[in-house]
Amino acid sequence: MDFTIVIDSLPSLLKATGMTIFLAAISILIALVIGFLTAIIRILKVKVLNEIADVYVSLMRGTPLLVQIFVIYYGLPQVGIALDPISSGILALSLNAGAYLSESFRASILAVDNGQMEASMSMGMTYPQALKRIILPQSLRIAIPTLSNSFIVLIKDTSLVSVITVTELLQMSSLIIAKTFEPLTIYLVAAAIYWILISFFTKLLDRIEVQSSKYLVR
Repeated sequence: MDFTIVIDSLPSLLKATGMTIFLAAISILIALVIGFLTAIIRILKVKVLNEIADVYVSLMRGTPLLVQIFVIYYGLPQVGIALDPISSGILALSLNAGAYLSESFRASILAVDNGQMEASMSMGMTYPQALKRIILPQSLRIAIPTLSNSFIVLIKDTSLVSVITVTELLQMSSLIIAKTFEPLTIYLVAAAIYWILISFFTKLLDRIEVQSSKYLVR
């Protein structure tokens, strides 16, 4: 391994790592909103919207993320919707993660005893009030491990947007390899950065999970 190449490449790779974190962070925030709204629609079985939500979840979970990225970036311009690579990547990652998160939210909400909802409404609370004050705090505690895992998976999934020229970690690695002709060295460094990144966020999210559980139990 040529350590000179490693040292020279690190600044560019670390800068690209920032893009990887940015993509994952923005995508998970959007996915949380999509997932929660989709879960509520499916639980309440809102007419028309419920069918749309079912198709959305089935489509996102039943097709490869890479295909979804291609459809959004290369396909949408044919119907007059042209997005830049970063926007396309975020949209694809958000829609894909949102579908999986909706199942997690739905399962965690349904895991709370239905009697608590009935008791809350018998005390004069509306459904939204009972959902916000009674059901969601308990369901969130159940869902946190899955949400944390989704973010970790999303960090790794960002590597797929390299196919539409988003300069994240994997794309930057490929660009450096084209100049240095050192694929083994550069890919090993990229793998090490991914590993450190995942390990850091795993420990951070584990700590957040423990603290949140203590808070939500109160």
